Amino acid sequence: MSATTGVETEGKLAFWIYLMTDCILFASLFATFMVLRGATAGGPDGKEIFELPFVFAETMVLLLSSLASGFALLAAHAGSKVATLRWLAVTGLLGAVFLGMELYEFNALVAEGHSWTKSAFLSSYFGLVGTHGLHIFAGLVWLAGTWLYIFKRGLKGRLMSRLTMFTMFWHFLDIVWIGIFTIVYLLGVL
Repeated sequence: MSATTGVETEGKLAFWIYLMTDCILFASLFATFMVLRGATAGGPDGKEIFELPFVFAETMVLLLSSLASGFALLAAHAGSKVATLRWLAVTGLLGAVFLGMELYEFNALVAEGHSWTKSAFLSSYFGLVGTHGLHIFAGLVWLAGTWLYIFKRGLKGRLMSRLTMFTMFWHFLDIVWIGIFTIVYLLGVL
């Protein structure tokens, strides 16, 4: 086994360990939300504050960004630098739109007097959804670095491994969001 292969294997193992710790983090946040979702302190619950059509649109934007990241990885495997860069740009644009929608939703809730300080329900909601948003932001930073690397150096070196890890991370965020959409929003309006 060459030194490069050993480094790649260690990097993949470290990435999987990171993803597992993120699973534990989000599982804890989901559990906290489920325990506290009825603790409204006499304030609003999900039925009163969630706008399902807006969140559904937000969900579609994120799912499309995940599809674009998959196309970027396929383009990279096909050896097309231009197509890879284009699909990564689409991924980043859609990810930024999603993050902007999430920030808009947070701002609207706070402006209506529904901040994280009003109840345990709102604290757990902002904690869970906000942590997901921070991960999206980190993914966008990672994406920008990957895009610049490909733009300057092309599709060589350990890029395929790094791009695969990014795509897995982005898909992981989609899976977490589907959980948020289902548990927080859909069950929240029932």
